[in-house]
Amino acid sequence: MRWKWTTIAVTVAVFGLSLFGMSKVQQQFFPSSDRLELIVDWSLPQNSSITETNAQMAKFEQDKLVGNPDVERWSSYVGQGAVRFVLSFDVQPPDTSFGQTIIVTKSLEVRDKLRADLQKYLKETFVGTDAYVKLLDIGPPVGRPVQYRLSGPDIGQVREHALELGSVLGRNPLLGDVVYDWNEPARVIKVDVLQDKARQLGVTSQDIASALNGIVGGTTVTQVRDDIYLINVVARAKASERQSIELLRDLQLPGANGNSVPLAAVASFRYEMEQPVVWRRSRMPTLTVKAGIRDATQPATIVAQLSKDVNAFAEKLPPGFKIDVGGSVEESGKSQAPIAAVVPLMLFVMATILMIQLQSFSRLFLVFAVAPLALIGVVAALLSSNSPMGFVAILGILALIGILIRNSVILVVQIEHLRTEGVPPWQAVQEATEHRMRPIMLTAAAASLALIPIAREIFWGPMAYAMMGGIIVGTVLTLLFLPALYLAWFRIKPPEKTEEVTLEGSAVATTDDAVPV
Repeated sequence: MRWKWTTIAVTVAVFGLSLFGMSKVQQQFFPSSDRLELIVDWSLPQNSSITETNAQMAKFEQDKLVGNPDVERWSSYVGQGAVRFVLSFDVQPPDTSFGQTIIVTKSLEVRDKLRADLQKYLKETFVGTDAYVKLLDIGPPVGRPVQYRLSGPDIGQVREHALELGSVLGRNPLLGDVVYDWNEPARVIKVDVLQDKARQLGVTSQDIASALNGIVGGTTVTQVRDDIYLINVVARAKASERQSIELLRDLQLPGANGNSVPLAAVASFRYEMEQPVVWRRSRMPTLTVKAGIRDATQPATIVAQLSKDVNAFAEKLPPGFKIDVGGSVEESGKSQAPIAAVVPLMLFVMATILMIQLQSFSRLFLVFAVAPLALIGVVAALLSSNSPMGFVAILGILALIGILIRNSVILVVQIEHLRTEGVPPWQAVQEATEHRMRPIMLTAAAASLALIPIAREIFWGPMAYAMMGGIIVGTVLTLLFLPALYLAWFRIKPPEKTEEVTLEGSAVATTDDAVPV
Protein backbone atom coordinates (compact mmCIF):
# COMPACT_ATOMS: atom_id res chain seq x y z
CA MET A 1 0.00 0.00 0.00
CA ARG A 2 2.86 2.35 0.74
CA TRP A 3 4.51 1.96 -2.63
CA LYS A 4 1.94 4.06 -4.49
CA TRP A 5 2.34 7.01 -2.13
CA THR A 6 6.11 6.63 -2.25
CA THR A 7 6.02 6.65 -6.08
CA ILE A 8 3.84 9.76 -6.15
CA ALA A 9 5.96 11.60 -3.57
CA VAL A 10 9.27 10.77 -5.29
CA THR A 11 7.90 11.79 -8.70
CA VAL A 12 6.59 15.11 -7.41
CA ALA A 13 9.91 15.81 -5.66
CA VAL A 14 11.91 15.05 -8.78
CA PHE A 15 9.52 17.20 -10.82
CA GLY A 16 10.12 20.11 -8.45
CA LEU A 17 13.84 19.58 -8.84
CA SER A 18 13.46 19.65 -12.63
CA LEU A 19 11.65 23.00 -12.38
CA PHE A 20 14.70 24.36 -10.60
CA GLY A 21 16.99 22.73 -13.16
CA MET A 22 15.03 24.43 -15.95
CA SER A 23 16.48 27.74 -14.79
CA LYS A 24 19.93 26.33 -15.54
CA VAL A 25 19.04 25.44 -19.14
CA GLN A 26 20.16 28.20 -21.50
CA GLN A 27 17.53 29.84 -23.67
CA GLN A 28 18.21 30.15 -27.40
CA PHE A 29 16.61 32.08 -30.24
CA PHE A 30 17.45 29.88 -33.22
CA PRO A 31 20.23 27.29 -33.50
CA SER A 32 23.53 28.30 -35.04
CA SER A 33 23.99 28.07 -38.77
CA ASP A 34 25.12 24.81 -40.32
CA ARG A 35 26.33 26.51 -43.52
CA LEU A 36 29.99 26.95 -44.45
CA GLU A 37 29.95 30.74 -44.95
CA LEU A 38 31.58 33.32 -42.72
CA ILE A 39 30.40 36.93 -42.96
CA VAL A 40 32.78 39.80 -42.15
CA ASP A 41 31.03 43.13 -41.55
CA TRP A 42 33.32 46.16 -41.96
CA SER A 43 32.19 49.35 -40.22
CA LEU A 44 34.77 52.11 -40.42
CA PRO A 45 34.33 55.51 -38.74
CA GLN A 46 31.33 57.20 -40.34
CA ASN A 47 33.36 59.93 -42.05
CA SER A 48 35.63 57.39 -43.81
CA SER A 49 35.88 57.41 -47.57
CA ILE A 50 35.15 54.45 -49.81
CA THR A 51 38.85 54.45 -50.77
CA GLU A 52 39.88 53.78 -47.18
CA THR A 53 37.22 51.07 -46.85
CA ASN A 54 38.51 49.37 -49.99
CA ALA A 55 42.14 49.64 -48.84
CA GLN A 56 41.46 47.90 -45.51
CA MET A 57 39.42 45.13 -47.10
CA ALA A 58 42.10 44.58 -49.76
CA LYS A 59 44.79 44.26 -47.08
CA PHE A 60 42.64 41.73 -45.22
CA GLU A 61 42.17 39.65 -48.36
CA GLN A 62 45.89 39.68 -49.15
CA ASP A 63 46.99 38.80 -45.62
CA LYS A 64 44.41 36.17 -44.61
CA LEU A 65 42.51 34.86 -47.62
CA VAL A 66 44.90 34.64 -50.55
CA GLY A 67 46.50 31.20 -50.51
CA ASN A 68 44.62 30.10 -47.36
CA PRO A 69 44.02 26.32 -47.64
CA ASP A 70 40.92 26.55 -45.44
CA VAL A 71 39.15 28.99 -47.77
CA GLU A 72 37.25 27.72 -50.78
CA ARG A 73 36.41 31.16 -52.23
CA TRP A 74 35.32 34.62 -51.16
CA SER A 75 33.75 37.81 -52.46
CA SER A 76 33.92 41.38 -51.14
CA TYR A 77 31.45 44.25 -51.42
CA VAL A 78 32.77 47.76 -50.81
CA GLY A 79 30.37 50.56 -49.93
CA GLN A 80 27.43 48.19 -49.62
CA GLY A 81 26.41 44.79 -48.30
CA ALA A 82 26.18 41.57 -50.26
CA VAL A 83 23.06 40.79 -52.22
CA ARG A 84 20.61 38.41 -50.53
CA PHE A 85 21.78 34.91 -51.49
CA VAL A 86 19.76 33.16 -48.75
CA LEU A 87 16.40 34.17 -47.30
CA SER A 88 17.66 34.94 -43.77
CA PHE A 89 20.58 37.13 -44.93
CA ASP A 90 20.58 40.63 -43.43
CA VAL A 91 21.01 43.12 -46.29
CA GLN A 92 22.69 46.38 -45.20
CA PRO A 93 22.05 49.86 -46.69
CA PRO A 94 24.77 51.39 -48.89
CA ASP A 95 27.41 53.39 -47.04
CA THR A 96 30.90 54.48 -48.07
CA SER A 97 32.26 53.44 -44.66
CA PHE A 98 30.71 49.96 -44.81
CA GLY A 99 31.84 46.78 -46.52
CA GLN A 100 31.15 43.07 -46.40
CA THR A 101 33.19 39.97 -47.17
CA ILE A 102 31.57 36.56 -47.73
CA ILE A 103 34.00 33.68 -47.12
CA VAL A 104 33.15 30.07 -48.03
CA THR A 105 35.18 27.59 -45.97
CA LYS A 106 35.80 23.90 -46.65
CA SER A 107 34.12 22.35 -43.58
CA LEU A 108 32.31 23.25 -40.38
CA GLU A 109 35.35 22.44 -38.23
CA VAL A 110 37.51 24.69 -40.40
CA ARG A 111 34.85 27.40 -40.30
CA ASP A 112 34.81 27.62 -36.51
CA LYS A 113 38.60 27.60 -36.26
CA LEU A 114 38.99 30.21 -39.01
CA ARG A 115 36.37 32.46 -37.42
CA ALA A 116 38.36 32.79 -34.19
CA ASP A 117 41.60 33.34 -36.10
CA LEU A 118 40.14 36.05 -38.34
CA GLN A 119 38.47 37.88 -35.45
CA LYS A 120 41.75 38.03 -33.53
CA TYR A 121 43.63 39.29 -36.62
CA LEU A 122 41.05 41.99 -37.39
CA LYS A 123 41.04 43.30 -33.83
CA GLU A 124 44.83 43.57 -33.70
CA THR A 125 45.37 44.92 -37.22
CA PHE A 126 42.55 47.39 -37.91
CA VAL A 127 42.38 49.52 -34.79
CA GLY A 128 39.39 51.86 -34.87
CA THR A 129 37.49 49.68 -37.34
CA ASP A 130 34.57 47.56 -36.23
CA ALA A 131 35.22 44.34 -38.18
CA TYR A 132 32.91 41.60 -36.92
CA VAL A 133 33.05 37.97 -38.09
CA LYS A 134 29.71 36.18 -37.82
CA LEU A 135 27.80 33.16 -39.08
CA LEU A 136 24.71 33.18 -41.23
CA ASP A 137 21.46 33.35 -39.29
CA ILE A 138 18.98 30.50 -39.64
CA GLY A 139 16.09 32.53 -38.27
CA PRO A 140 15.45 36.27 -38.50
CA PRO A 141 18.80 38.12 -38.74
CA VAL A 142 19.88 40.05 -35.66
CA GLY A 143 23.57 40.86 -36.14
CA ARG A 144 25.32 41.02 -32.78
CA PRO A 145 23.22 38.90 -30.42
CA VAL A 146 23.18 41.17 -27.33
CA GLN A 147 21.57 44.55 -28.01
CA TYR A 148 19.98 47.36 -26.01
CA ARG A 149 18.16 50.32 -27.56
CA LEU A 150 18.33 53.65 -25.73
CA SER A 151 15.78 56.24 -26.87
CA GLY A 152 15.30 59.84 -25.86
CA PRO A 153 14.26 63.26 -27.17
CA ASP A 154 17.74 64.85 -27.17
CA ILE A 155 20.46 63.48 -29.46
CA GLY A 156 23.34 64.71 -27.32
CA GLN A 157 21.97 63.16 -24.14
CA VAL A 158 21.20 59.92 -25.97
CA ARG A 159 24.89 59.71 -26.91
CA GLU A 160 26.04 60.39 -23.36
CA HIS A 161 23.71 57.86 -21.77
CA ALA A 162 24.54 55.27 -24.43
CA LEU A 163 28.23 55.56 -23.55
CA GLU A 164 27.36 54.99 -19.89
CA LEU A 165 25.23 51.97 -20.84
CA GLY A 166 28.13 50.65 -22.90
CA SER A 167 30.36 50.78 -19.82
CA VAL A 168 27.76 48.72 -17.93
CA LEU A 169 27.82 46.06 -20.65
CA GLY A 170 31.61 46.18 -20.88
CA ARG A 171 31.94 44.93 -17.30
CA ASN A 172 30.53 41.54 -18.29
CA PRO A 173 33.49 39.25 -19.12
CA LEU A 174 31.42 37.12 -21.52
CA LEU A 175 30.81 40.00 -23.94
CA GLY A 176 33.16 41.14 -26.67
CA ASP A 177 33.71 44.70 -27.84
CA VAL A 178 30.77 47.04 -27.29
CA VAL A 179 29.81 49.03 -30.41
CA TYR A 180 27.10 51.52 -31.39
CA ASP A 181 25.07 51.78 -34.59
CA TRP A 182 25.73 55.55 -34.56
CA ASN A 183 27.77 57.61 -32.15
CA GLU A 184 30.63 59.18 -34.13
CA PRO A 185 30.24 62.90 -34.80
CA ALA A 186 31.96 64.25 -37.90
CA ARG A 187 33.28 67.73 -38.61
CA VAL A 188 31.16 69.66 -41.09
CA ILE A 189 31.20 73.16 -42.53
CA LYS A 190 28.09 75.16 -41.77
CA VAL A 191 27.10 77.85 -44.28
CA ASP A 192 24.75 80.49 -42.84
CA VAL A 193 23.18 82.52 -45.62
CA LEU A 194 22.74 86.24 -44.89
CA GLN A 195 19.37 86.62 -46.57
CA ASP A 196 19.25 90.45 -46.47
CA LYS A 197 22.57 90.86 -48.27
CA ALA A 198 21.75 88.03 -50.67
CA ARG A 199 18.53 89.74 -51.76
CA GLN A 200 20.33 93.03 -52.21
CA LEU A 201 22.92 91.42 -54.50
CA GLY A 202 20.35 89.32 -56.35
CA VAL A 203 21.59 85.94 -55.10
CA THR A 204 19.08 83.28 -54.12
CA SER A 205 19.49 80.34 -51.76
CA GLN A 206 19.06 78.06 -54.76
CA ASP A 207 22.07 79.65 -56.46
CA ILE A 208 24.18 79.11 -53.34
CA ALA A 209 23.04 75.47 -52.97
CA SER A 210 23.71 74.69 -56.63
CA ALA A 211 27.19 76.19 -56.48
CA LEU A 212 28.09 74.32 -53.29
CA ASN A 213 26.71 71.02 -54.61
CA GLY A 214 28.78 71.43 -57.77
CA ILE A 215 31.96 71.94 -55.72
CA VAL A 216 31.33 69.29 -53.02
CA GLY A 217 29.13 66.65 -54.67
CA GLY A 218 30.02 67.30 -58.28
CA THR A 219 28.12 67.88 -61.48
CA THR A 220 27.64 65.43 -64.33
CA VAL A 221 29.25 66.97 -67.42
CA THR A 222 28.93 64.09 -69.86
CA GLN A 223 28.53 60.30 -70.16
CA VAL A 224 30.83 57.57 -71.42
CA ARG A 225 29.49 54.35 -72.94
CA ASP A 226 30.94 51.11 -71.58
CA ASP A 227 29.43 48.18 -73.49
CA ILE A 228 25.70 48.53 -72.75
CA TYR A 229 26.18 50.88 -69.80
CA LEU A 230 26.36 54.68 -69.67
CA ILE A 231 28.78 55.97 -67.02
CA ASN A 232 28.45 59.51 -65.71
CA VAL A 233 31.52 61.74 -65.78
CA VAL A 234 31.33 63.91 -62.67
CA ALA A 235 33.39 67.07 -62.24
CA ARG A 236 34.01 68.47 -58.77
CA ALA A 237 36.70 70.24 -56.77
CA LYS A 238 39.66 68.47 -55.22
CA ALA A 239 39.40 67.12 -51.69
CA SER A 240 41.64 69.86 -50.30
CA GLU A 241 39.46 72.51 -51.91
CA ARG A 242 36.17 70.96 -50.74
CA GLN A 243 37.29 71.04 -47.11
CA SER A 244 38.75 74.55 -47.05
CA ILE A 245 36.61 77.43 -45.83
CA GLU A 246 38.98 79.97 -47.42
CA LEU A 247 38.44 78.54 -50.90
CA LEU A 248 34.68 78.29 -50.40
CA ARG A 249 34.55 81.93 -49.43
CA ASP A 250 36.04 82.89 -52.80
CA LEU A 251 33.43 80.86 -54.71
CA GLN A 252 31.89 83.21 -57.31
CA LEU A 253 28.13 83.43 -57.69
CA PRO A 254 26.14 85.14 -60.49
CA GLY A 255 24.54 88.38 -59.28
CA ALA A 256 21.41 90.23 -60.44
CA ASN A 257 23.24 92.60 -62.83
CA GLY A 258 25.55 89.96 -64.27
CA ASN A 259 28.43 90.62 -61.94
CA SER A 260 30.10 87.91 -59.91
CA VAL A 261 29.52 87.93 -56.17
CA PRO A 262 31.86 86.06 -53.80
CA LEU A 263 30.09 83.63 -51.50
CA ALA A 264 31.68 85.31 -48.47
CA ALA A 265 29.63 88.44 -49.23
CA VAL A 266 26.30 86.68 -48.68
CA ALA A 267 27.17 83.89 -46.20
CA SER A 268 29.22 83.14 -43.11
CA PHE A 269 31.15 79.91 -42.45
CA ARG A 270 32.03 77.90 -39.38
CA TYR A 271 33.18 74.39 -38.45
CA GLU A 272 30.84 72.25 -36.36
CA MET A 273 30.53 68.66 -35.13
CA GLU A 274 27.45 66.82 -36.34
CA GLN A 275 26.07 63.28 -36.36
CA PRO A 276 26.23 61.95 -39.94
CA VAL A 277 23.58 59.30 -39.16
CA VAL A 278 20.82 59.31 -36.55
CA TRP A 279 18.52 56.27 -36.35
CA ARG A 280 15.00 56.83 -35.05
CA ARG A 281 12.22 54.57 -33.79
CA SER A 282 8.73 56.05 -33.58
CA ARG A 283 10.41 59.37 -34.54
CA MET A 284 12.52 59.21 -31.39
CA PRO A 285 16.36 59.27 -31.67
CA THR A 286 17.42 55.74 -30.78
CA LEU A 287 20.98 54.48 -30.31
CA THR A 288 21.56 50.73 -30.21
CA VAL A 289 24.36 49.41 -27.99
CA LYS A 290 25.55 46.04 -29.33
CA ALA A 291 28.04 43.37 -28.31
CA GLY A 292 29.12 39.92 -29.44
CA ILE A 293 29.68 36.88 -27.20
CA ARG A 294 33.09 35.40 -26.54
CA ASP A 295 32.05 31.77 -25.94
CA ALA A 296 29.04 29.46 -26.36
CA THR A 297 26.92 31.26 -23.75
CA GLN A 298 23.45 32.10 -25.07
CA PRO A 299 22.30 35.75 -25.36
CA ALA A 300 19.32 35.19 -23.05
CA THR A 301 21.67 34.00 -20.30
CA ILE A 302 23.81 37.13 -20.57
CA VAL A 303 20.78 39.43 -20.72
CA ALA A 304 19.52 37.78 -17.53
CA GLN A 305 22.90 38.40 -15.89
CA LEU A 306 22.83 42.05 -16.96
CA SER A 307 19.19 42.68 -16.07
CA LYS A 308 19.89 43.91 -12.53
CA ASP A 309 22.57 46.42 -13.59
CA VAL A 310 20.67 47.57 -16.67
CA ASN A 311 17.44 48.08 -14.72
CA ALA A 312 19.31 50.07 -12.08
CA PHE A 313 20.82 52.24 -14.82
CA ALA A 314 17.43 52.72 -16.52
CA GLU A 315 15.92 54.01 -13.27
CA LYS A 316 18.47 56.84 -13.22
CA LEU A 317 17.63 58.08 -16.71
CA PRO A 318 15.82 61.43 -17.07
CA PRO A 319 12.11 61.48 -17.97
CA GLY A 320 11.49 60.64 -21.61
CA PHE A 321 14.43 58.23 -21.91
CA LYS A 322 14.01 54.47 -21.95
CA ILE A 323 15.93 51.25 -22.61
CA ASP A 324 14.55 48.31 -24.61
CA VAL A 325 16.14 44.90 -25.06
CA GLY A 326 16.85 44.06 -28.69
CA GLY A 327 18.82 41.44 -30.56
CA SER A 328 18.21 37.71 -30.17
CA VAL A 329 16.15 38.06 -26.99
CA GLU A 330 13.65 40.39 -28.64
CA GLU A 331 13.37 38.28 -31.80
CA SER A 332 12.97 35.14 -29.70
CA GLY A 333 10.03 36.70 -27.91
CA LYS A 334 8.48 37.66 -31.24
CA SER A 335 8.83 34.14 -32.64
CA GLN A 336 7.50 32.41 -29.52
CA ALA A 337 4.56 34.76 -28.98
CA PRO A 338 2.41 33.21 -31.78
CA ILE A 339 3.07 29.74 -30.35
CA ALA A 340 2.13 30.83 -26.83
CA ALA A 341 -1.06 32.40 -28.18
CA VAL A 342 -2.15 29.12 -29.79
CA VAL A 343 -1.30 26.86 -26.82
CA PRO A 344 -4.51 27.62 -24.83
CA LEU A 345 -6.62 26.77 -27.88
CA MET A 346 -4.57 23.61 -28.44
CA LEU A 347 -5.09 22.47 -24.84
CA PHE A 348 -8.81 23.24 -25.03
CA VAL A 349 -9.22 21.16 -28.21
CA MET A 350 -7.21 18.31 -26.71
CA ALA A 351 -9.24 18.39 -23.49
CA THR A 352 -12.51 18.42 -25.46
CA ILE A 353 -11.53 15.42 -27.57
CA LEU A 354 -10.27 13.49 -24.54
CA MET A 355 -13.40 14.35 -22.57
CA ILE A 356 -15.54 12.93 -25.38
CA GLN A 357 -13.52 9.73 -25.28
CA LEU A 358 -13.02 9.33 -21.50
CA GLN A 359 -16.32 10.89 -20.35
CA SER A 360 -14.94 11.61 -16.89
CA PHE A 361 -13.18 14.60 -15.35
CA SER A 362 -11.24 12.31 -13.06
CA ARG A 363 -9.86 10.22 -15.88
CA LEU A 364 -9.17 13.41 -17.87
CA PHE A 365 -7.10 14.71 -14.97
CA LEU A 366 -5.15 11.46 -14.76
CA VAL A 367 -4.31 11.59 -18.47
CA PHE A 368 -3.12 15.20 -18.31
CA ALA A 369 -1.15 14.68 -15.09
CA VAL A 370 1.62 12.70 -16.77
CA ALA A 371 2.41 15.17 -19.58
CA PRO A 372 4.05 17.92 -17.42
CA LEU A 373 6.24 15.30 -15.72
CA ALA A 374 8.08 14.78 -19.00
CA LEU A 375 9.91 18.00 -18.08
CA ILE A 376 12.06 15.80 -15.84
CA GLY A 377 13.51 14.01 -18.85
CA VAL A 378 13.67 17.16 -20.98
CA VAL A 379 15.73 19.06 -18.41
CA ALA A 380 18.00 16.08 -17.73
CA ALA A 381 18.66 15.57 -21.45
CA LEU A 382 19.31 19.24 -22.21
CA LEU A 383 21.63 19.73 -19.23
CA SER A 384 23.61 16.54 -19.87
CA SER A 385 24.05 17.35 -23.58
CA ASN A 386 24.63 21.09 -22.94
CA SER A 387 21.87 21.87 -25.44
CA PRO A 388 19.86 25.11 -25.16
CA MET A 389 16.11 25.50 -25.06
CA GLY A 390 15.22 27.16 -28.33
CA PHE A 391 12.48 27.53 -30.89
CA VAL A 392 13.07 24.07 -32.36
CA ALA A 393 13.24 22.39 -28.93
CA ILE A 394 9.90 23.96 -27.99
CA LEU A 395 8.30 22.45 -31.10
CA GLY A 396 9.67 19.06 -30.04
CA ILE A 397 8.21 19.43 -26.54
CA LEU A 398 4.78 20.23 -28.00
CA ALA A 399 4.97 17.02 -30.04
CA LEU A 400 6.13 15.17 -26.92
CA ILE A 401 2.98 16.19 -25.04
CA GLY A 402 0.86 14.43 -27.64
CA ILE A 403 2.92 11.24 -27.43
CA LEU A 404 2.64 11.01 -23.64
CA ILE A 405 -1.08 11.81 -23.57
CA ARG A 406 -1.66 9.08 -26.14
CA ASN A 407 0.14 6.52 -23.96
CA SER A 408 -1.81 7.65 -20.90
CA VAL A 409 -5.11 7.34 -22.74
CA ILE A 410 -4.22 3.82 -23.88
CA LEU A 411 -3.45 2.73 -20.33
CA VAL A 412 -6.47 4.37 -18.68
CA VAL A 413 -8.87 3.03 -21.32
CA GLN A 414 -7.44 -0.46 -20.85
CA ILE A 415 -7.99 -0.25 -17.06
CA GLU A 416 -11.58 0.89 -17.53
CA HIS A 417 -12.21 -1.87 -20.05
CA LEU A 418 -11.03 -4.55 -17.63
CA ARG A 419 -13.13 -3.10 -14.82
CA THR A 420 -16.26 -3.21 -17.00
CA GLU A 421 -15.58 -6.90 -17.59
CA GLY A 422 -15.76 -7.54 -13.87
CA VAL A 423 -12.07 -7.62 -13.01
CA PRO A 424 -11.41 -6.27 -9.49
CA PRO A 425 -9.99 -2.67 -9.59
CA TRP A 426 -6.56 -3.48 -8.13
CA GLN A 427 -6.15 -6.46 -10.45
CA ALA A 428 -7.41 -4.39 -13.40
CA VAL A 429 -4.72 -1.75 -12.86
CA GLN A 430 -2.05 -4.43 -12.56
CA GLU A 431 -3.15 -6.39 -15.63
CA ALA A 432 -3.61 -3.27 -17.78
CA THR A 433 -0.12 -2.02 -16.90
CA GLU A 434 1.44 -5.40 -17.67
CA HIS A 435 -0.59 -5.78 -20.85
CA ARG A 436 0.28 -2.34 -22.23
CA MET A 437 3.87 -2.25 -21.04
CA ARG A 438 5.38 -3.95 -24.08
CA PRO A 439 3.68 -1.87 -26.84
CA ILE A 440 4.27 1.39 -24.96
CA MET A 441 7.92 0.56 -24.32
CA LEU A 442 8.48 -0.54 -27.93
CA THR A 443 6.94 2.60 -29.41
CA ALA A 444 8.98 4.75 -27.01
CA ALA A 445 12.17 2.91 -27.93
CA ALA A 446 11.42 3.23 -31.65
CA ALA A 447 10.76 6.97 -31.33
CA SER A 448 13.93 7.55 -29.27
CA LEU A 449 16.16 5.51 -31.58
CA ALA A 450 14.75 7.32 -34.63
CA LEU A 451 15.89 10.65 -33.17
CA ILE A 452 19.52 9.58 -32.70
CA PRO A 453 20.63 10.37 -36.32
CA ILE A 454 19.54 14.02 -36.03
CA ALA A 455 20.85 14.49 -32.49
CA ARG A 456 24.25 15.51 -33.87
CA GLU A 457 22.75 18.10 -36.23
CA ILE A 458 23.22 21.73 -35.27
CA PHE A 459 19.66 22.71 -36.11
CA TRP A 460 17.72 19.62 -34.95
CA GLY A 461 19.99 18.55 -32.05
CA PRO A 462 18.19 20.38 -29.18
CA MET A 463 14.81 19.09 -30.35
CA ALA A 464 16.13 15.52 -30.56
CA TYR A 465 17.63 15.57 -27.06
CA ALA A 466 14.52 17.16 -25.56
CA MET A 467 12.22 14.60 -27.16
CA MET A 468 14.41 11.59 -26.33
CA GLY A 469 14.70 12.57 -22.68
CA GLY A 470 11.00 13.37 -22.43
CA ILE A 471 9.89 10.17 -24.16
CA ILE A 472 12.07 7.89 -22.03
CA VAL A 473 11.18 9.47 -18.67
CA GLY A 474 7.56 10.07 -19.65
CA THR A 475 7.11 6.45 -20.68
CA VAL A 476 8.53 5.18 -17.38
CA LEU A 477 6.25 7.52 -15.46
CA THR A 478 3.27 6.40 -17.53
CA LEU A 479 3.90 2.82 -16.37
CA LEU A 480 4.75 3.67 -12.74
CA PHE A 481 3.33 7.03 -11.70
CA LEU A 482 0.03 6.83 -13.59
CA PRO A 483 -1.05 3.44 -12.06
CA ALA A 484 -0.06 4.69 -8.60
CA LEU A 485 -1.99 7.93 -9.13
CA TYR A 486 -5.00 5.98 -10.42
CA LEU A 487 -5.05 3.81 -7.29
CA ALA A 488 -4.67 6.81 -5.01
CA TRP A 489 -7.23 8.97 -6.85
CA PHE A 490 -9.98 6.33 -6.79
CA ARG A 491 -8.89 5.04 -3.35
CA ILE A 492 -8.48 1.49 -4.53
CA LYS A 493 -7.25 -0.82 -1.82
CA PRO A 494 -5.26 -4.01 -2.40
CA PRO A 495 -7.02 -7.36 -1.90
CA GLU A 496 -6.78 -8.89 1.51
CA LYS A 497 -3.80 -11.12 2.15
CA THR A 498 -4.12 -14.90 1.90
CA GLU A 499 -4.89 -16.61 5.21
CA GLU A 500 -3.70 -20.11 6.15
CA VAL A 501 -6.12 -22.32 8.13
CA THR A 502 -4.96 -25.66 9.62
CA LEU A 503 -7.51 -28.47 9.69
CA GLU A 504 -6.62 -31.83 11.27
CA GLY A 505 -2.91 -31.34 10.74
CA SER A 506 -3.15 -30.23 7.11
CA ALA A 507 -2.72 -26.65 5.87
CA VAL A 508 -5.37 -25.29 3.53
CA ALA A 509 -5.02 -21.81 1.97
CA THR A 510 -8.24 -19.84 1.75
CA THR A 511 -9.14 -16.35 0.50
CA ASP A 512 -12.32 -14.37 0.33
CA ASP A 513 -13.07 -15.91 -3.04
CA ALA A 514 -12.25 -19.53 -1.98
CA VAL A 515 -14.93 -22.15 -1.50
CA PRO A 516 -15.52 -22.83 2.25
CA VAL A 517 -14.21 -26.15 3.53
